[in-house]
Amino acid sequence: MAQRSQNLTPSYQLTLEGANALTSTARATATDLGKQVSIAVVDQSGLTILLSRGDGVGPHNTEAARRKAFTALSTKTGTLLLGRKAKTNPDTENLAYLPELLLLGGGVPLWYNNKVIGAIGVAGGGSAEADDQIAKSAATKIKEITVKKD
Repeated sequence: MAQRSQNLTPSYQLTLEGANALTSTARATATDLGKQVSIAVVDQSGLTILLSRGDGVGPHNTEAARRKAFTALSTKTGTLLLGRKAKTNPDTENLAYLPELLLLGGGVPLWYNNKVIGAIGVAGGGSAEADDQIAKSAATKIKEITVKKD
């Protein structure tokens, strides 16, 4: 049995196939809701694996989806909850001023073996709640991935 190094930690990579599965599921949920959305999936480093814009979705939503995914990954918190906490808690309200963070619902961190391995971000669904619902529906359909309860 290999000895664990104190200088290294094991990690898991979200694959392109996984990102495609997440995006397909999110897109299907959005379609069921009668919405076209932009979807972003980022890896554990915050780098974009996949970015998908629905027909007719404004360009700002594509960037918003990416930033929501990045925010969820970086904070290990769903962006709907994070945005609500920031409005009511003086200790977190300044998060809204960090350049890459976007405190709007629709970003969900993806967990595997109690580690964040990436995140999905959805924008353009008509409300923060709809974007959050679409993102969570995708994450819960992938059997290896878990979503922590907000």
